[in-house]
Amino acid sequence: MDSVAKTTTDQVEDVIMSEVASLKGVKDLDKEYYTLFANKDEEWKAHMTKKLLAKVDARLLPMLVMMYTLNFLDRSNLAQARLGTLEKDLKMTGTDFNLATSILFVGYLLMQLPSNLLLTRVRPSVYLGGAMAIWGIISGSQAAAHSFSGLIACRFMLGVAEAPFFPGAIMMMSSWYTRRELAYRIAWFYSGNAMANMFGGLIGAGVLGNLSGARGISGWRWLFIIDGSVTVCVALTGMMILPNFPSSSKWLLEEERAFAQWRLVMDAKEADEAGSVTLKDGLMLALKDYRVYIFLICQHLSLLSQTFQYFFPSIVGTLGYGEVQTLLLTTPVWFTTFLVSLVVTYSSGRIGDRSKHIIGLMLISCIGNVIATVTSNTAARFFAMFLMPMGAVSAYQIILAWVAGTFPRPLVKRSAVIAICNMFGNTASIYGSYMYPTSASPRYIAGGSANAIICLSVALVALGIRLLLARQNKKLEKAEEADVDSTNIAHGFRYTL
Repeated sequence: MDSVAKTTTDQVEDVIMSEVASLKGVKDLDKEYYTLFANKDEEWKAHMTKKLLAKVDARLLPMLVMMYTLNFLDRSNLAQARLGTLEKDLKMTGTDFNLATSILFVGYLLMQLPSNLLLTRVRPSVYLGGAMAIWGIISGSQAAAHSFSGLIACRFMLGVAEAPFFPGAIMMMSSWYTRRELAYRIAWFYSGNAMANMFGGLIGAGVLGNLSGARGISGWRWLFIIDGSVTVCVALTGMMILPNFPSSSKWLLEEERAFAQWRLVMDAKEADEAGSVTLKDGLMLALKDYRVYIFLICQHLSLLSQTFQYFFPSIVGTLGYGEVQTLLLTTPVWFTTFLVSLVVTYSSGRIGDRSKHIIGLMLISCIGNVIATVTSNTAARFFAMFLMPMGAVSAYQIILAWVAGTFPRPLVKRSAVIAICNMFGNTASIYGSYMYPTSASPRYIAGGSANAIICLSVALVALGIRLLLARQNKKLEKAEEADVDSTNIAHGFRYTL
């Protein structure tokens, strides 16, 4: 009997060793750990995962949420400043405000790809924290603008400085969390968007209502000074707190570092090593993958459906309330969006679904745009302003996780894909800012109608991606059944639909 048990154990060991040996990118020195973890029971793995995630979440998420809140706040506080005397002081007319909004994204796009590739070769904590300090200084410098051209120059440079953060943060999270865990964590991270809009309204109301004219300085100038100063302080803190990649995080025990890497290998069936391919090879891998361009379209349309948020205070202002009341009314809208995003992304990760959630959310946003466009009833329009961000913003968070999870390895390719999709996706903000001219107030019929169609388009593209990935999953199953070796996808990997 003992002999039979020993034989069975030996067979299990042989299978495990065979699986470990077949993993792409796993170094010989690491195989002892990988075999050890593979031998552990599910209860031990669950306990270890819970312990590890508690440490990672506590160190990574609060800092990233705070950084992104300030990232978006420094980008969008122009909308609050507009409710002050910004346009009057800088003699802005016509579509000047639209240009000031869109020019930021020209600088933003130029730095996306080189920045994210560089991130795979340097310490993310120092790189992202340093970039944040620079954009904080530039953001505060907007207060010194005394002409429209001066404001334009600041906005362009602000876009250049902000470019590394968002794709860099997504890439960093995808290096710590499995695909099932990623969507929910991205929701917490992207909650910085909702909180920036929520607290931006409160801060704008407080500053414009109480500091206008203080020490001879206009309220909108105080707004830039305060936001920029806070950003620089948080940036210096982030450089010390943010973790780097699992293999180089000394704040974890050696076993925890190995387990963090093992989890990702088991999820993607391939090791996540920064030096496995060169920057050029990683970029070429991304550019040659046709699926990148489909996701690029999806992310572009999704961001286009959100351009209303850069004018949200002005849109809410069409309800007929005063400046301070208008800013306060934006708060419950973004708080609700934050709560909804947490629920739907948790559901997306729990169920293992992306497309159905995206389709449902984009239909909600579509309905919101339609209501805001077809009626002038105050109650109906205010309800529509809940639906618009609730659907579009929440769906975008799931799209981000879908992109990162569909191109898991190698690290440099994933980094390039995230940057490319984010870079071309954000071109939507350059021309999308012209969808809501002041002359179209109060119903913004053209912009609202276009946005409704865009929301439907995102839903259709998501459905198309689902069908495409489902077909590829069937091909992977058939290849494995026929024991055909694939050099592109690791054995056992399946795309999330």
